[in-house]
Amino acid sequence: MTSPAGPPGSSYKQPVSVLVVIHTPAMEILLLERAAHPGYWQSVTGSREGDEALGHTAWREVLEETGIDCRQHGLRDWQQQNRYEIFPQWRHRYAPGVTENVEHVYSLCLNEKQTPCIAPDEHRAWCWLPWQEAAARCFSASNRYAIEALAGQPARS
Repeated sequence: MTSPAGPPGSSYKQPVSVLVVIHTPAMEILLLERAAHPGYWQSVTGSREGDEALGHTAWREVLEETGIDCRQHGLRDWQQQNRYEIFPQWRHRYAPGVTENVEHVYSLCLNEKQTPCIAPDEHRAWCWLPWQEAAARCFSASNRYAIEALAGQPARS
């Protein structure tokens, strides 16, 4: 069951997030390794804050997690939502009773690979990988599927 986030000003995360797959035209994908969970590789993700527009959430999260400013590149809203169960180890960050998240998918195409400036409290490492390797390394199924879709691979059922 999903319930709303906590009251205004609460420290609970909203169960509304963005996934931003950062890539080059050659389909090299930037992945980040979570600091608190070594071995968990992912694209940029993050929860909406307050009532900010989702495009702003995507821009903010990319800037916070990589130092890359989306305004200089082509941030694309896929108009796609994924609903998934929040992993038990992360549920404490949400209001009591919240078990599902709605993720909004974006992509950001950079002309060439850039060296990200990662936030050490969030990520411990980063790498650029060909899309096949990046998809295989992601711990999140929705992140894998987004990378595969970006590469023109058929959707999974």
